[in-house]
Amino acid sequence: MKLSVIIVSYNVRHYLYQCLESLERALRDVDAEVFVVDNHSKDGSIQYVTEFFPEVNYVESNHNLGFARANNVAIRRSTGEYVLLLNPDTVVGEQTIKKVLQHMEQQPQAGAAGVMMLKSDGEKAMESRRGLPTPMTAFYKMSGLCRHFPKHKKMGHYYMGYLPWNQPAEIEVVSGAFCMLRREALEKVGLLDEDFFMYGEDIDLSYRLVKGGYRNWYLPETILHYKGESTQKSSFRYVHVFYEAMLIFFKKHYSGASWWLTVPIKTAIGLKATLALIQMQANKARKALGFFSPRRRDPEYVFFGSETSIQQCRELSRKKGLTASFVVADSMTKPNGHLDSMEENDHNKNPKYMVYDVEAYPFETILDIFQRQPIPGIYIGTYHPRTQTIITAEEVLK
Repeated sequence: MKLSVIIVSYNVRHYLYQCLESLERALRDVDAEVFVVDNHSKDGSIQYVTEFFPEVNYVESNHNLGFARANNVAIRRSTGEYVLLLNPDTVVGEQTIKKVLQHMEQQPQAGAAGVMMLKSDGEKAMESRRGLPTPMTAFYKMSGLCRHFPKHKKMGHYYMGYLPWNQPAEIEVVSGAFCMLRREALEKVGLLDEDFFMYGEDIDLSYRLVKGGYRNWYLPETILHYKGESTQKSSFRYVHVFYEAMLIFFKKHYSGASWWLTVPIKTAIGLKATLALIQMQANKARKALGFFSPRRRDPEYVFFGSETSIQQCRELSRKKGLTASFVVADSMTKPNGHLDSMEENDHNKNPKYMVYDVEAYPFETILDIFQRQPIPGIYIGTYHPRTQTIITAEEVLK
């Protein structure tokens, strides 16, 4: 077996479906197996996707194992020469996995490889390339110097903003959202550290690979990452788990560093967590008192697809009361999609979702259109004829 793909999922059945649909195309002609580990979802995820993807290996946990432990369960059962850790809230281009595999084959010292992750507006996610959070790198990040000097080799090292986006480059940390690993390297440095429940385990594993003599790579192949669709980032649980992961990493790898480096970092982590909790409480209080109720601007939808899909989208839009327009098109008749018809002032209006029929447009074409020319206020949407479902970063319409 050449490749084992592992997806850990929690309460995101429609995003998981979309991920598996894109994966199904990306794995054509690849000797591969797919594992989905469900962390005790309450939305019927496994029952929903099994109907469409019966060949996938499903593991249904009786409780939430966390990201690291759930991945390890599947890694131990898998047999691939390479292991791909993939988030369920991602969309993979048709050629992405093949190209990453090819790079791993050509670079025998490559321990892990990541890719260019796009946000839902087509902008490149800074998390696609990261440096190790040494005490000084963490200081530059938490003090805001990294944000103000993103291309500086020291102060911007956390996101390695000085690297070109369109060329392969060695990096230090590969994101767990898409992380292709050499099994031989995993066997040498160990699996994911289960002390990390969620967050931080990708940084820890990347660091152990570097210390083990392997090289980690960024490759300019694209995926869409909704970035935490399955995570309640406004919850106290998120704040606790995220900042606890940062402390675990520093205690594990920098406990022997000078106190004048580690103490300020640990103090800063504690302050950041405290401020996040205070802000969260303040926002909840404002909402409860009626002081904080921003009016949500209703989005507009523009649909691109086959005649059959457009007819289905018309009916769905009527049923859901959407403000929508429709274009019968595919990747041959309108390869640039919405870019050919955008007006200069479009981004000043309400947010717009450009919804593409995934049977009329390959996933990689959709991603390329958005990546080529991100436009403020214009977001990726997909329509899936098989399930008659619209998927955006904000909602699922069915």
